[in-house]
Amino acid sequence: MRLVNTIALLPLLVLLTAPPLCAQGAFGPSEEEGEPLRRQAWRVPSSDGDLAARALLFRPPGPGPFRLAVIAHASTQNALRRAQMPPPEYRPLAAYLVARGFAVLVPERLGHGATGGRYVEDQGGCDEADYARSGRATADAISLALGYLREQDFVRKDAAIVIGHSAGGWGALALSNADPKAISAITVFAPGRGGHANDEPNQVCAPHTLLAAAAEFGKAARIPVTWLVAVNDSYFAPAFSQKLADAFRGSGGKAEFRSLPAVGSEGHWMIESEAGVKAAGSELARALNENRPAAIKKPRDNR
Repeated sequence: MRLVNTIALLPLLVLLTAPPLCAQGAFGPSEEEGEPLRRQAWRVPSSDGDLAARALLFRPPGPGPFRLAVIAHASTQNALRRAQMPPPEYRPLAAYLVARGFAVLVPERLGHGATGGRYVEDQGGCDEADYARSGRATADAISLALGYLREQDFVRKDAAIVIGHSAGGWGALALSNADPKAISAITVFAPGRGGHANDEPNQVCAPHTLLAAAAEFGKAARIPVTWLVAVNDSYFAPAFSQKLADAFRGSGGKAEFRSLPAVGSEGHWMIESEAGVKAAGSELARALNENRPAAIKKPRDNR
């Protein structure tokens, strides 16, 4: 009987004594999916030293080095919805970027979906919302993933771009103070926090606090931002998004603001669809062309 109990406890003992995930060399690709766009599942560092964040990577053909694009996903204050979130993929947007020569990383941040862990982006309640702190926490997560991919041989060390959606876009704005040689451009789709306050469309929790945080991000901004929002976005409607962009620019940030056509029944999710990427295509192309880095010079053959 004692032997049976010992055997039954072995799986638990293995879990309790196993080294942390990142200590097992878990960063990097897990398996090749064998799909178009060279889709791979990866693990990247997180702010929790014991937990690697899940990610998806898409690549063009060839060895590279490719410019890197990092897509930062949306979030929610609802813990149950975060836990049930499917892995962020943004496949139409990834396909658009891969076709233009980018390696595309879509990392899942702490507190979401299969990555799990503590939610470090919590903005707090409506009355005491700290949008600046939550944005910086998102920016830190983006930066960790980006920095790790820049160490890979198939990725260029310079001229990465960041594309953020909703809370991911808010974090991208907080990241606009980074080195412009490392990140050449940022594009954000309806960036913000606190939208749909109390699950009500066109209601933003503590809007003046959000505007003040946008101005704070703008003071330190060094990277040009393209700011896009669909006319049927009920989380951060164009009129309010314009105010956010004005606050960001008014304190020193450089941002081009554009309203996009309505997509589907809720424009806030436009960038997750092929129709949304098509609607944003000309603005995405403009942002990429305006911030195109110099080509890498290949060594001359002196034979």
